Amino acid sequence: MALRVPKAELPTALSENMIKQLGAVAEPVEVVWHSPKVATSNLEFSAKLAEWDAADPGLKSFAHMAVAAQVGCSWCLDVGYFQAQNQNLDLAKASQVPRWRESEVFTALERDVLEYSEAMTNTPPTVTDGLYASLLDQLGPAAMVELTAYIAFVNMATRNNNANGISSQGFSDACEIPLATRPETSVASSA
Repeated sequence: MALRVPKAELPTALSENMIKQLGAVAEPVEVVWHSPKVATSNLEFSAKLAEWDAADPGLKSFAHMAVAAQVGCSWCLDVGYFQAQNQNLDLAKASQVPRWRESEVFTALERDVLEYSEAMTNTPPTVTDGLYASLLDQLGPAAMVELTAYIAFVNMATRNNNANGISSQGFSDACEIPLATRPETSVASSA
């Protein structure tokens, strides 16, 4: 996939900060910077999301990667896996998120979160009362509300990147374990 809009020039301080954090300037920010107000709002809200602490960070990381795999945002999947490494998550497990239905490495709670992430991502959403109630019982109201809002934001980001033609920058190449590919046919893609 090729960028559908050229990259904009970022302020030097912003570019330097991203290089410190990621080792490179994030292409989604370069593309969206054509509208600095949109880009700034997105960066500010992303920073606020990082402060949320009711839901387990590992579960949110897996949710992010599940949405990215389903939507087809290779950039989000790539950076999400790279960030999982930086969060000291189990990379053998994180590498299997794109094919979580076939993998046996996930706990029952993690599988429910991955299923919920895909159900929220389906168009129209396919979240059932039973799945929601199960997660609410396991996580509690605060974490459930946070997880839901987080998945909704990730849906916006992945779809924005996909529509703008943004693809992987190779962040996950630094991870020792290769990232699994999504199966060609899955329950989520046929829903």
